[in-house]
Amino acid sequence: MTTIRLHDTKTRRKVEFAPIDPKDVRLYVCGPTVYDRAHLGNARPVLVFDLLYRLLREVFGAEHVTYARNFTDVDDKINARAAQTGRPIREITDETILWYHQDMDALGALRPDHEPRATDYVGQMVAMIERLALAGHAYAAEGHVMFSVASYEAYGALSGRDVEDMIAGARVEVAPYKRDPMDFVLWKPSAEGEPGWDGPVIEGESVGHGRPGWHIECSAMSYQLFGASFDIHGGGIDLQFPHHENEIAQSACAHPEGDFANVWMHNEMLQVEGKKMSKSLGNFFTVRDLLDKGIPGEVIRLVMLGTHYRKPMDWTEEKRAEAEATLTKWYSLLHTHGFTAKMVRDLKASGDWAMDAEFLGVLANDLNTPGAIARMHVLSSARTPAKLVPFVAALELMGLIEDWDALSDLAGAEAGPAIAPEVDAAVTALLTRRAEARAAKDWAEADRIRDLLNAAGVQVTDMGGQASWQPGPGFDASKLEGQA
Repeated sequence: MTTIRLHDTKTRRKVEFAPIDPKDVRLYVCGPTVYDRAHLGNARPVLVFDLLYRLLREVFGAEHVTYARNFTDVDDKINARAAQTGRPIREITDETILWYHQDMDALGALRPDHEPRATDYVGQMVAMIERLALAGHAYAAEGHVMFSVASYEAYGALSGRDVEDMIAGARVEVAPYKRDPMDFVLWKPSAEGEPGWDGPVIEGESVGHGRPGWHIECSAMSYQLFGASFDIHGGGIDLQFPHHENEIAQSACAHPEGDFANVWMHNEMLQVEGKKMSKSLGNFFTVRDLLDKGIPGEVIRLVMLGTHYRKPMDWTEEKRAEAEATLTKWYSLLHTHGFTAKMVRDLKASGDWAMDAEFLGVLANDLNTPGAIARMHVLSSARTPAKLVPFVAALELMGLIEDWDALSDLAGAEAGPAIAPEVDAAVTALLTRRAEARAAKDWAEADRIRDLLNAAGVQVTDMGGQASWQPGPGFDASKLEGQA
């Protein structure tokens, strides 16, 4: 089995991934707040953890991996959008989730196994808050319930921050109902017209009508789906503090019998042409903006994966053009050699499907996507369907092709005519006979086959003792009939 190594944010080192149960590998990723279209930066964690999900499925088996990514559908931004537009909150969140699915589907992202909505788990959040209060980790104050940071000694371990230093450096006004400046909200009151639920009961009294704080969502939902311990928790680096730090505090104190997440992974941020994406700079755009401009989702995906997830990613027009050219070349190659949905299914069913070990090993080394893409360039140099199978398997694992029936459209104008399997077999047989004639120093026969191939418009490339071929100008398969 391939060994996966991942950089664990909490320990600040690369670790060999050892799942709690190899037959039940669990991945939880923080999802979007659904009030508007996903911008390009929102897409990066989706693609990073989609690739991790694919890798885990490849190594441990699809039936042994479960991926959850939540939707935050209760939030002040959603309330503000509802007030601004006059539309019901549920209508806004349902529409935004639909948009999100459409846009992420276009980028080749697989749907997670679970997509919990926060509003469906408020009861579990209330129960966790009450559990924290009973254990002395939370307190009620003026309609709020606050988490007591001082009650959790390990606070700050994920982000490497010292609590006293954070208090000293704080520039925010401290709410009068906080016992400590670092305490954070578990529950807050809802104003008239805002969504709300019956609040937790603390020391025998309900704190009143309100809604959960942001941080408690993922703690409650991940516990409900995965239990007190699971394998990997992921998200953008902007969530490391305070969101993920607070998640750890809540979950560790509510369920000390568990370890919460064993491995923490965070992707770096996105820039556009070397600058932070900003509406004021005119370089802010959504995924849908790019798709509507005719930039294929596969191109967006390849650009994103071209930078290692722990490095800042710079979206540039140059990178887009390079990715588009690379994919057009790759798709044209596969179209020319007759790859179809049926052919791929038959290869998988026959046992001839093979993943390149070097490619998989590179990718398993902390999702080294630049190295994996470099290996794919090498694999794409093959020129027969059988030898291209490892390249095709890599292309699928990277999520760069899903719909084989659309291959000719993906290949575009550069695509040559598809090569029928029997034609490829005939050319391959002639190349084998030419190699045998050369080995036997039968130069006349080798030259005869060479001339025959030239006359049919077959371009042959000899490299490293191996011959590959592709149709050249004036390619005419009929001139090969009866020659193999």
